[in-house]
Amino acid sequence: MEGKAIVITSGKGGVGKTTTTANLGTALAMLDKKVCLIDADIGLRNLDVVLGLENRIVYDLIDVVEGNCRLEQAMIKDKRNPNLFLLPAAQTRDKDAVSEEQMKNLIKELKEKMDYVLVDSPAGIEQGFRNAIAGVDLGLIVATPEVSSVRDADRIIGLLEAEGLNDPQLLINRLRRDMVGRGDMMNIDDIVEILAVEVLGVIPEDENIVISTNKGEPIVLKDKTYSGKAFNNIAKRIEGQDIPLMTIEKESLFNKVKRIVGLS
Repeated sequence: MEGKAIVITSGKGGVGKTTTTANLGTALAMLDKKVCLIDADIGLRNLDVVLGLENRIVYDLIDVVEGNCRLEQAMIKDKRNPNLFLLPAAQTRDKDAVSEEQMKNLIKELKEKMDYVLVDSPAGIEQGFRNAIAGVDLGLIVATPEVSSVRDADRIIGLLEAEGLNDPQLLINRLRRDMVGRGDMMNIDDIVEILAVEVLGVIPEDENIVISTNKGEPIVLKDKTYSGKAFNNIAKRIEGQDIPLMTIEKESLFNKVKRIVGLS
C-alpha cells in the first residue's frame, strides 16, 4: 500500500515548522510506521540539526535528483529509531536547483517505500514552497497565535487549495495559556473562526522544546512533558485515532503531578 505525503508549511518563518516535522516524524516512527523526513529548505537546512544527525550527511536531496547517488545512499537512518529516515537538503545550492517535477518523482518513489513522507517546507510562497508541495497528499499549516502568522496562514490555505490540496489542517503552535486567560492572545476559537480549517493539534509554549531542539533530541521522546504529549497525540490523530485536544486552561498543581507520574 502506498504511503502518505504531508507538507509541513506556513507563510511566516520562525513558527516551528522544522521542530514540528522532526517531532511528528519521530512520533509516527514510534508508532511503528516507516517515515522519511525531507528537508526542502535548500541552502538553509536545519532539520538535520534538530534531529542530531548533522554529522552523518554524505549526500543530499540535490545529489539524488541529479543522479549523483541512489536515494538509499542519501537517506540517513535515525540513531534512535530504525523506522525514521532523513533526506537532507543541500547547504551550498539554492531553491532553483530542483524542479517541481523532480520533487514529484522523488515523493512518488518514497511513498512506495514509506508509510509517511513529511516535507519540511521553507517559509514564503516562492519556488521553494512550490517544490515542497509538489506531489504531496495533504497540507499541514503551522501557525502561532499572532495576527501576522494567522494572516500568512490564510494566504497559504488559499494557495494550497488552488493547487488541489483541499482540506488542509492546522497546527497551532506556542499557545500561552496565561495570555489566553488574560485575553492578551488569540484562543483556538478565534483562529479557527478566521481560517475555517480543521485543527489537528495545539502545542503550548514550552521551554523544554528549546532545550530538546538544542540537544538534537525531539521532545516526543519525553512523553511526560506537556508539549511532547501534544505532539504524540497529533501523530495518533494522523493515524486515525480519536484523541481529543488537550485542555489549554492553566494546569493545576494536582494535574501537573498526575501528568508527570503518568496518571493522565
